[in-house]
Amino acid sequence: MRVAGALSPGKIIPGALLQDGTRKYYRCNGLVSLIMLIVLLGIAVSMRLISPTFIVDRGAQLLSTTLAFSLVFSIVLYAAGCMSHEKGSSLKPHTTGNLIHDWWLGIQLNPEIMGVDLKFFFVRAGMMAWLLINLSVLAKSIKDNSLGISMILYQTYCMLYVLDYFWYEECMTSTWDIIAERLGFMLVFGDLVWIPFTFSIQGWWLLRNEVTLPTAAVILNCVIFLIGYRVFRGANKQKHIFKKDPKAPIWGKPPKVIGGKLLASGYWGIARHCNYLGDILLAFAFSLPCGTRSVVPYFYPIYLFILLIWRERRDEARCQEKYKEDWVNYCKVVPWRIFPYVY
Repeated sequence: MRVAGALSPGKIIPGALLQDGTRKYYRCNGLVSLIMLIVLLGIAVSMRLISPTFIVDRGAQLLSTTLAFSLVFSIVLYAAGCMSHEKGSSLKPHTTGNLIHDWWLGIQLNPEIMGVDLKFFFVRAGMMAWLLINLSVLAKSIKDNSLGISMILYQTYCMLYVLDYFWYEECMTSTWDIIAERLGFMLVFGDLVWIPFTFSIQGWWLLRNEVTLPTAAVILNCVIFLIGYRVFRGANKQKHIFKKDPKAPIWGKPPKVIGGKLLASGYWGIARHCNYLGDILLAFAFSLPCGTRSVVPYFYPIYLFILLIWRERRDEARCQEKYKEDWVNYCKVVPWRIFPYVY
């Protein structure tokens, strides 16, 4: 996948300006790389070199191996960061003296191997792995003659979500994870283990549980997915466009900006973290095809809800420190954190 990412065509997107005045540049060709990977795997399956249900059949082994890799690699990252003498923002080590804290959150912003930005590479790998797991689950469902509307809905939502991610991959370059979070165990584990193996819980559950959904539930599920997607993609796209061109119209009108940097128009005038609202709605849409018999398929949206509330609190603290009085004024203009008129 790294070779495909390096050689396949794609736009070169400038990242956010770092504290030392430099910036990273990202080759956004994830969609091309994903298509190449699926085509190669399809050829291998047609030639009977691998089974389409290989991931489902070896799920526990793949999970344990990926977890072990994440643990070892995050230790290597910590050690390499401690030995770094770089002064630039990307590779300068930031240590607190607390080994567990520094290993968990990381000490370098953009560590690289052979010119590959590991943070950008790992999140791309996690999204691709999620889709591959789902395709293997789908193949198993077809093989067992258990394919139903619930599995079709879940697979469709996830496939659209992953394809959308890679279609708008350049928007990822302006997200908080890329521009502010250092690469430690939290992100390595989150990208390589949590995303593919946790986000696919609903598919694994549907393999072993038959669900019959009434027509009204199917329609409601589709509506929630569409609303969630509209809010999630719309908010992220508006923020990305604003960072590239602060004067670009938002919903056909000049953007309202607080302090020259804080967007208070469009979705960002509705709630300070409106993208999180879209993400939560999408997570519930992924789980609703499983019905209400078990809480297990809802682990992901429940976890995501808790995670995003925690992250929103961290974001608010950082923004308060960074923007000071401008942030106070922004909060007055946009009082709602995630859920309009609720929170």
